[in-house]
Amino acid sequence: MPDRHGPYRRIRFLLEIDGVAKAGFSRCALPAARTDVIAYREGNDPPAPRKLAGLNRHDPLVLESGATDDSIALAEWRQLVEQGKLGEARRAIAVVLLDEEGGAGPRWEFRNAWPSRYVAPDLDADRSEVAIERLGIVHEGMERTA
Repeated sequence: MPDRHGPYRRIRFLLEIDGVAKAGFSRCALPAARTDVIAYREGNDPPAPRKLAGLNRHDPLVLESGATDDSIALAEWRQLVEQGKLGEARRAIAVVLLDEEGGAGPRWEFRNAWPSRYVAPDLDADRSEVAIERLGIVHEGMERTA
């Protein structure tokens, strides 16, 4: 039975880093994926250009209103980026949708992900939210696996 009264009661999205659950979030904006279109026409082709596939692009993953028991791990992950150690910061991550009872539902996996943006929370003793307010994560591709 999930905790219905503590700081994790609104958590519906779980962030896993290298297969280990690190934080939960109440809001998640899954990224859009798109492929650039390149118009191409050879000199003797009809006047309508062919459409070729260009680069694949992926928007960042945005997680908001989070809570964690291991805030050090997320802070250290972001600190690697700030120190210019991007190779060490790239990780395999996943976002898991939790059902009402806290069971795992659909899952999205991201390759070579690293935190590009961290916005600290407004600290207010009258609010029940804790820990992380907003985390922006860039990546090199995603796949829905469940």
